[in-house]
Amino acid sequence: MTGDLLVTTERAVGRLRLNRPQAIHALNRGMCVAMLSALEAWRADLSVEAIILDHLPAPDGDPKRSRGFCAGGDIRLIAESGAGDGAAARAFFATEYRLNARLFTYAKPIVAVMDGITMGGGVGIAMPCRYRIATENTRFAMPETGIGLFPDVGGGWYLSRLPGHIGVYLALTGHRLDGAEAHALGLATHYLPAAALDEAKRRIVAAPQDIAAILSDLSAPPPEARILADREAIDRLFAADRMEEIVAALEADGGDWARAQLATLATKSPQALKVSLKLVRDGVTMPTFEDEMAQEYAVASHVVQRHDLVEGVRALIVDKDQSPRWQPATLDGVSDHLIDQIFAPLPEAEAWTPYGDDHG
Repeated sequence: MTGDLLVTTERAVGRLRLNRPQAIHALNRGMCVAMLSALEAWRADLSVEAIILDHLPAPDGDPKRSRGFCAGGDIRLIAESGAGDGAAARAFFATEYRLNARLFTYAKPIVAVMDGITMGGGVGIAMPCRYRIATENTRFAMPETGIGLFPDVGGGWYLSRLPGHIGVYLALTGHRLDGAEAHALGLATHYLPAAALDEAKRRIVAAPQDIAAILSDLSAPPPEARILADREAIDRLFAADRMEEIVAALEADGGDWARAQLATLATKSPQALKVSLKLVRDGVTMPTFEDEMAQEYAVASHVVQRHDLVEGVRALIVDKDQSPRWQPATLDGVSDHLIDQIFAPLPEAEAWTPYGDDHG
């Protein structure tokens, strides 16, 4: 297949290559459907032993067109749909989440190459993979609170399982991790120099049963993980279960780091902050990944037609005035009742399921 996703096989390795450089390979529904179809075809194909998931570099070598693995999902479509009946946005989320769940449960080893920007939906397709390569180019983040959304695609599951309260910190602030930090936190399984990636892929194609040894052999010692220096402050100041208490703790601290976090949080959607905090706190209690995705789909279905998502995308992505007008405008204005409504389960006929008519 040509277009936004290239699906090929090389010897005993299936290749899924994101090919939407003008959008930093952000996922649209067609790409998700194509990946689901390929994974289903390879599932019972004994000639396919492993899969590599990466992005296709720009043919002209322009680094700006090759700067990311996957910048997220098709957020413009989601916002445009949310401004109307929300049907296209819900269809996208349903398919994307089925892809996330399929990757999570896939029996054959998958290698995700997180070289460059890996955010939002890119995190969602990389994290379920057995092998996750970070490089010096990796920029890993879940920045959704800045556009009125929340860290979905399994974010509640993965972030809630990070050490201490780092997951809450990442969910609320959208802080970007570099490759060394992603590796130190276990978000990446291996750290390779970007210059070694072609050799890694070549060796995996030649010997897919030796992936672990190949990646270990080509790994390099990562630089110091800077986020670990902030671990004490993160665990102390992001420990509360209520957003107002986190803000109060940061205000009471008064240090430079705490003031910087307050300034960051002040730019985020108050509704999205409270939703994201609850999502991460709930995530650790979810019995299965599919339970997590069902909850995230219900939350996404309720959030997508609310004001903040449409306004956040307008301010940060469309008009780029960086001045979103959130409703409610303050944390106090986001009631517990509103959060309960957003987290309410969907009627059975509308609820997310792991399988559907999108080849999932």
